[in-house]
Amino acid sequence: MARKTPLTVVALMVSGSLLLSGCTVTADVSDWWSETFGDASGPPEVKEEFPYVREGRIFQDTGQDTEMRFAVTGLERTDEYTVMYYEITYPGEFSGPNRNLSMAHTLVDPLTGRVYRQFLDEEGLKYGSESPNQDGLYPVHDGVTNEYVRYFPRLPDEVAQVTFVGSGLGAMTGIPVQDVEEERPAPDDPNGADHLTPDDPPPSGENLTFANRRPDEEAVADEGWVQSFVDSEIASTTRDGDREIISLHSDVMFEFDRSDLTAEAEDVVRRAATTLADNVDPDEPVITVIGHTDGVGEEAYNDNLSVKRAETVRDLLAEELGTDYTLEVEGRGEDEPIAREGGPDDDAARARNRRVEFSYVFDTTTEATEEEEYDDDGLGAAQRSATWPAPYSDDPGSVVAEGELEGVRLEVYPLRRDGAYVIGTVSLTNTTDEPTIPGLGGQEAVQAGAPEQFSKGTLGGFQLLEPESGLVRYVARMDFGEGRQSSFADEVHMLQPGNTYNLVAVFPAPPVDVEALTLRAGPFGEFEEIPVEY
Repeated sequence: MARKTPLTVVALMVSGSLLLSGCTVTADVSDWWSETFGDASGPPEVKEEFPYVREGRIFQDTGQDTEMRFAVTGLERTDEYTVMYYEITYPGEFSGPNRNLSMAHTLVDPLTGRVYRQFLDEEGLKYGSESPNQDGLYPVHDGVTNEYVRYFPRLPDEVAQVTFVGSGLGAMTGIPVQDVEEERPAPDDPNGADHLTPDDPPPSGENLTFANRRPDEEAVADEGWVQSFVDSEIASTTRDGDREIISLHSDVMFEFDRSDLTAEAEDVVRRAATTLADNVDPDEPVITVIGHTDGVGEEAYNDNLSVKRAETVRDLLAEELGTDYTLEVEGRGEDEPIAREGGPDDDAARARNRRVEFSYVFDTTTEATEEEEYDDDGLGAAQRSATWPAPYSDDPGSVVAEGELEGVRLEVYPLRRDGAYVIGTVSLTNTTDEPTIPGLGGQEAVQAGAPEQFSKGTLGGFQLLEPESGLVRYVARMDFGEGRQSSFADEVHMLQPGNTYNLVAVFPAPPVDVEALTLRAGPFGEFEEIPVEY
């Protein structure tokens, strides 16, 4: 019934391990937890304190960006599904057909990086609370609460709490999962279809309810992984599901048009071998060495050059790793660029595309470490970190940095750890008298030579920099397979005059001893010493 992409099949095979973090929550994290909170016995107690409520302004397709109250009233795991119960109330004036412009409702396990979306039918309509006119729209009345039910794939038994995104009001962390024998009964007498026009509200104090449609044989639900990217001048690491790719930038490795390693490159490859020995899954000890070129030159020549470079690196790896690993070679020439060539940053883009990669299944039992042994040469990009899931909070904290761009004020809040990620929260305020969209999105937001897929979306161009190590953490993405991806960040739409909007962007987490990072906020500039909190 669920849409089973190849990534999903892997997910079912390895449920329960800390896939994105690549580790269990280790003694290092427990020591950090003990120093911070005085208790190293385990994760914080999961308390069920429904409802979990957020209030704020959301983007609507009509520009009626009104205040909304969103309350999760239950998240229950049955034998078949995960059932989410929530309520929405618009306290102020609101009229006509409107659509919330937030990302799709998504449940995220912040430890494994697995993501789950709602069950939909062939027409894209949601199961659960039915739209009275079968068009995806629901009646809304000022000050009246609408009750909704939605179905998600069944979460693995070991998942005790999740992060919810898609309300339009940021990431709601620490939502507990309740195990039940059967789901709640559907409304006995749903009244939503009886109050379709603004002049026919329900009686005072009465909520709107809707007929319930349980998933049937046509129901499909996206399941996937959070995909992350960490970069340095020497190397970068991409994680997607249980697969990890370490990319060594070829400008450090080879002279122009040559396939023999420089002296510096030999040292980098030997250090990379240590990283691989630590990270590769011993049950699948296969490392694929992949060569890539930029788009300059003949395709056949580039194909051959990419193979020769990969073979050179493979031979040195074999010396370092011995016979415990199977080393395979692929040359992909100019076929898989990660940065767009031909633009104003062509040199940087071509440099990014010239690379040698190590692709492998990583060992999910590898312990995270606070040591910085790889940071000097950029291989700290392969270091993984995870803490416990963040407890729920509706308070982003105090503003720690501010900036302004063409009448739009940016306020930055502390970064918040959530499992294998950190959640960045910012607010944007339109201080002018006219609707406006700040120049944050589109191709112009892509950093010079940056991987395009991690720079798309309005906040996709934001980055976190570790000043001491030089590592750069990009906004994460959600990968549902078959080329279906979305940024793990809110999009910015038209800002209405005088309105303030809270938005989030999610990044792979730094080591647990990192207490502050620099936020690169696109055209707003850089903001140093943004605290990392739990």
